Amino acid sequence: MITVIAGGVGAARFLQGLLAVQSPSQVTIVSNVGDDAEFFGLHVSPDIDSVLYHLSGLADEERGFGITGDTYAVLEALPRYGYDTWFKLGDRDLATCLARTHLLRRGKTLTEATAELADALMVPVTILPVTNDRLRTMIRTDDEVLEFQEYFVKRRTEGHAREIILEGVDKAAPSPGVIEAIREADGVIISPSNPLVSIAPALAVAGVREALRETEARVAAVSPIVGGRALKGPADRMLRDQGMEASAVSIARLYEDFLDVLVIDETDEALAPKIEALGVDVVVTDTIMKSMAKKSALARTVLAALGAK
Repeated sequence: MITVIAGGVGAARFLQGLLAVQSPSQVTIVSNVGDDAEFFGLHVSPDIDSVLYHLSGLADEERGFGITGDTYAVLEALPRYGYDTWFKLGDRDLATCLARTHLLRRGKTLTEATAELADALMVPVTILPVTNDRLRTMIRTDDEVLEFQEYFVKRRTEGHAREIILEGVDKAAPSPGVIEAIREADGVIISPSNPLVSIAPALAVAGVREALRETEARVAAVSPIVGGRALKGPADRMLRDQGMEASAVSIARLYEDFLDVLVIDETDEALAPKIEALGVDVVVTDTIMKSMAKKSALARTVLAALGAK
């Protein structure tokens, strides 16, 4: 069994490759929910939905979010009722959020609702929200504290992320099966996602980081930083805002207490000695997932680094 700690688009693309070379029945995905928010009265889970859409073949691969070919009739109509529509949810994307919200209001947990959505979209893999409790990532800039989606989407990550606040993390319990999925795995993968806002919220949930330290399985991560830059999103700038260099070395340091091996891009081969000095093995390969063949090749490399069959 392979367990993947997943964020958003980077994780979703990696998972496409993983499921091309590994049986879906042998993969469990533990998803970040710190990005979750409420829009138009609906519960939106961007990271979960990114995984669902990519694995169901619905994803808008060019934009990296949403559903390909989606329309925006509902969003275009909402302003007349006083809604601010800076968060762009297409009509079919809204249908997913409507279904999730309805399930939650009927008393289903987020885990149960996610399983039903996955079944409806014919995604044959277990997706576990890291917690069923409310966990929200907040960003403190120089001027104010913003909800993550407001900082990330509405403000387009303008300004410095001086502090990352995980609201509700002290009360967030891991959802059923999460700790077992880590402890009992044959290998654990930290996806190539923003380490501060896509992976850190999941690691901060009670028991998760401890399980990663104590599991007998090897733990591998794929660096989302290549040549000092994030492949997508503001991870490089956010690392610098936190006083860290934007490099694969910083990724290794952030995961140092549980990480066995870091997979880095060929561009960063010269950084291998610094990472190995932290007690972390290094695998150098092409980590740029420009095609399905490259996604699959990267997944095979990571599995080999874990010693997984």
